[in-house]
Amino acid sequence: MIERYITHAGAEAIAEIVSLARGLHGLRVLHVNSTYHGGGVAGMLRSLVPLMNDVGLDADWTVLFGEPKLFSATKKFHNALQGEGVFPDEEELSVYFRVNEFFARYAPFAHDLVVIHDPQPLPAIHFRHKEEPWVWRCHIDLSSPDERAWELLKPYILRYDAVVVSSEAFRKEDLPTEAFVVPPAIDPFSDINRELSPAEIEGKLAQYGIPSDKPLIVQVSRFDKWKDPLGVLEVFRRVREGAEARLVMLGNMASDDPEGPAIFAEVRGLAAALPDVHLVTETDELLVNALQRAAAVVLQLSTREGFGLTVSEALWKGTPVVATAVGGIPLQVQDGENGFLVTPGDYDAAAGRVLELLRDRDLRESLGRAGQEHVRQNFLITRLLRDWLSLIHGLLG
Repeated sequence: MIERYITHAGAEAIAEIVSLARGLHGLRVLHVNSTYHGGGVAGMLRSLVPLMNDVGLDADWTVLFGEPKLFSATKKFHNALQGEGVFPDEEELSVYFRVNEFFARYAPFAHDLVVIHDPQPLPAIHFRHKEEPWVWRCHIDLSSPDERAWELLKPYILRYDAVVVSSEAFRKEDLPTEAFVVPPAIDPFSDINRELSPAEIEGKLAQYGIPSDKPLIVQVSRFDKWKDPLGVLEVFRRVREGAEARLVMLGNMASDDPEGPAIFAEVRGLAAALPDVHLVTETDELLVNALQRAAAVVLQLSTREGFGLTVSEALWKGTPVVATAVGGIPLQVQDGENGFLVTPGDYDAAAGRVLELLRDRDLRESLGRAGQEHVRQNFLITRLLRDWLSLIHGLLG
């Protein structure tokens, strides 16, 4: 399996991975998150775990299952850690800790290293007799969390042997736990990123009733307020004043995101007043792939963002991106080189950049080539695997 990445990553990178894995053969690693699909975390784990096994580790992946009040609590923690002044109520907190206690006592934790992803299973460490290193992998923007939520969760984070974040900007000065910066990555062979023929692209768009008679503007994101879907509609409204185009907003409803349906309903209501808007909520990785390849421009107008892996997905396909300069997005989009960065909420600037790209095919192609090369050098799954192997060596001495 690892050898097929030589074409994209190069022989030296593969040799380095094999060398790093040599001292970790048989090491049992457990990844824990809260959903099997819906978002970049699950997508990465579907590639990272098999690759860890392929190079000799014994890697597993399990999911924290819970009731609606658990995910109501964890969504509030997610929002609070990204700066919103919200906090779970007493019943939600009770469920949060009760589910984690049950999970910690009965889940299969017979491993040499445990990696906990995001706030959902974070307190499980408190209810477990820890005999191995535990790592908390936080995929969200921690730059300015709500103080009340941070103070509640911080004691549990301090029990971990290490914390992994996506950007230097997310290191916390008041958290003395050793922190590693490991940006996410894409798998060029996954259904979301693999090569598609023109016929496959057309067929997939036709399957969902999306015409290709006008340039496509696409945003692939959960229907989440941090992704500013209403702002996407506003940018499209302004773009249509200067050019013919069609907007597609694709976002699934993840099981751990209870706010999604209400936000989607609001988006649908506003989209009804605009022509040429297509809203899709299906979980279809090939559709994501086809849309990002067919798009003239991909948007990512997040107001806060842990990383935004859909940006790298689009760049990998040679599609220029207009995005906000927040979180991990500036690591991916180099303004003016492979796309454009704007300030959150500056819809005039975003619309202007989209119009510039729609009118200049040569510019789109130039930025697209630069984007592909930037992702190849920095955000492939082989680099992520290498970083995790190095991190594990550091933890285990």
